[in-house]
Amino acid sequence: MLVIRFARTGRKNKAQFRIVVQEHTATPTGRNVEIVGNWNPHQKEGAFKKERIEYWLSQGAKASDSVHNLLVSQKVINDKKRAVKFSKKKSGEDEESKDAEKSGEEIKETETVKEGKEEAKVEEEKKEDDKAEKKEEDDKNKKA
Repeated sequence: MLVIRFARTGRKNKAQFRIVVQEHTATPTGRNVEIVGNWNPHQKEGAFKKERIEYWLSQGAKASDSVHNLLVSQKVINDKKRAVKFSKKKSGEDEESKDAEKSGEEIKETETVKEGKEEAKVEEEKKEDDKAEKKEEDDKNKKA
């Protein structure tokens, strides 16, 4: 399936985009079928090959949401704008979502590990108490 999407070019912190037609499995900077325009977001100007864009859309190519909205705002195509989906992650939500993603089995495993550590501590304390009692008995036997 062909898509029309942005391919980033330009320097660091000075992005410019080519509008390319390419296979949907290709990376945006990879091999493309045709370059149908470019866009400079800093100056809000671009050049579009309107006939070629209309041709590829008629051939079944799908425009990405961002490219579609740009073409609508620049009046290259007549259509409604689409909702662009960005997923912003906040630092607090990442930790909460990771905790929420744990399955019941993982939680049970961590609980059993904690229980095992507690049992090991109790056993060590018992051994220490037994050693102390043996020393006291040995001391009493030596004195007697």
